[in-house]
Amino acid sequence: MHRQPSAALAPRSLARFSKATVALTLALFCTACGNGSSDNASTSSSDASGNSGSVSGSNTGSNAGSGGSSPSTSTNALATDVLTHHNDLARTGQMLAETTLTPSNVNSSSFGKVAFLSADGKVDGQPLSVTSLSIGGTKHNVVYVVTEHNSVYAYDADNYALLWQVSLNGANETPSDNRGCTDITPEIGITSTPVIDRNRGTNGALYAVAMTKDVSGGIHHRLHALDLASGAELFGGPREISATHPGSGGNSVNGVLTFDPSLHTERVALTLVNGNIFMGWTAHCMAGAYTGWIMSYSADTLQQTGVVNVAPNGHQGSVWMAGSGMASDGTSIYVVDGNGTFGTTLDGNGFPVDSDFGNSFMKLSASPLKVTDYFAPLDVVQLANADGDFGSGGAMLLPDQKTADGTVKHLAVAAGKDNKIYVVDRDAMGKFSPTSNNIWQVLTGTLAGGIWGSPAYFNGTVYYGALNDNIKALPVTNALLATVAASKSPTTFAYPGAVPAISANGTSNAILWAAENGTTGALHAYDATSLGRELYNSNQAGTRDQWGAGNKFITPMISRGKVYVGATNGVAVFGLLH
Repeated sequence: MHRQPSAALAPRSLARFSKATVALTLALFCTACGNGSSDNASTSSSDASGNSGSVSGSNTGSNAGSGGSSPSTSTNALATDVLTHHNDLARTGQMLAETTLTPSNVNSSSFGKVAFLSADGKVDGQPLSVTSLSIGGTKHNVVYVVTEHNSVYAYDADNYALLWQVSLNGANETPSDNRGCTDITPEIGITSTPVIDRNRGTNGALYAVAMTKDVSGGIHHRLHALDLASGAELFGGPREISATHPGSGGNSVNGVLTFDPSLHTERVALTLVNGNIFMGWTAHCMAGAYTGWIMSYSADTLQQTGVVNVAPNGHQGSVWMAGSGMASDGTSIYVVDGNGTFGTTLDGNGFPVDSDFGNSFMKLSASPLKVTDYFAPLDVVQLANADGDFGSGGAMLLPDQKTADGTVKHLAVAAGKDNKIYVVDRDAMGKFSPTSNNIWQVLTGTLAGGIWGSPAYFNGTVYYGALNDNIKALPVTNALLATVAASKSPTTFAYPGAVPAISANGTSNAILWAAENGTTGALHAYDATSLGRELYNSNQAGTRDQWGAGNKFITPMISRGKVYVGATNGVAVFGLLH
């Protein structure tokens, strides 16, 4: 469940990286720039952006794959595009093509709020952006905003003019009410971050899932594909979401589970890999006979291509990860699910005989969609019983790492409510043992609180922002994360902690950005090479840069000299003051 809880050394010098290392890092991360950017790019690409992904990519994808292979990049995505949650399929949060913002000009004298993009509801999904899109014969840099009122907006990123707006409510429908639950309130519409593919359709496509209520009170979830230039529906959409799966748990009848739209919400950011849109379903209000559904749909036809239920013979196991996206190396999908039944009786291959993977870190093949490997903590049952979701946080893939003896490791990290960071080998994730966590590394005591969100990665360092904790920089050396932070932010972040993002120009001028929740929200900027140095926060200039209440699970989006922060009634835009 994801209810709210009650409430030194400098990082390795950038100079230590050789030109060859930097070039390789940028290439890998770039493959992902623009998640969604294209079928081929499954990690889509940021070109030189270096929006480096964990293994791959930059904006979209991740080359980080097991095996370390690198997906091809898309032809239309640009380095300054942000086409997916946290910039790339590796989910590193890196924008490495930022040439305007630097540690010397990001301060309250020269930097601040420059605009507010108004919207008709809460902005829970991360804004996305594309560079140089032709609309009516004129090139525009465009920012896309989605709301819980089921609206999608396209704003000009330079003059902030509204280019188009569409509603994804069906005829005689409204966004769903919160159905008596304050988790997503006061209404539920588009909750998850969309994904963009610049190579699909005439102008590129934005994919989003909307939740609506009809006049009879029936609940619907639909997958939409919208033309980037006009907002028009593409590919015969929208597509009603429905699914069945063999199983005896949840709401099963005669050995078949049926997806109940009234019990589920699509919270996880959409993921585009090799022409398929992947979505994960959390439970609405954590009530009823819900189970953990993961589905895939064709980006071309919007037809369903795969369904997995991760607790088919048990209960719960929802997928939400505080809105983070599933990670991918361009071939496999990596996801962590929440409290639910875990089958401790294993078959000869170490898999639960009942296929129940509650509170597990899973690796799935994209086609066919199925679990191919996993890791579950040794106390997985106790965690579920204590509402200690492993899946409260998202997964991130690291670029290829080398051990002290030169062995290449393909690693991924994830953390949840138990304050531990789990580092797994993506080629052998460790499965389950009641006596030990047979994985690459477990960090205990490094974080002061649990994780509700995703980490970020930059230039050999992992950044985590836990509940009631400082943001901490954890360098990676010989394929091992430091257990003690090399530096940490002076700010501690209350619920839900912070989801950091990085801007840099390649490996220079790196800034870590984080949004603070609360009655008065705040944007913070820190020197990413030494987090103890705060460059800016939006409360330093009195009310000039404030935008109202904060919003939970928000990660800043950086593109072309601007920083965008989702709010309760729009998006605050920050940049250099003129």
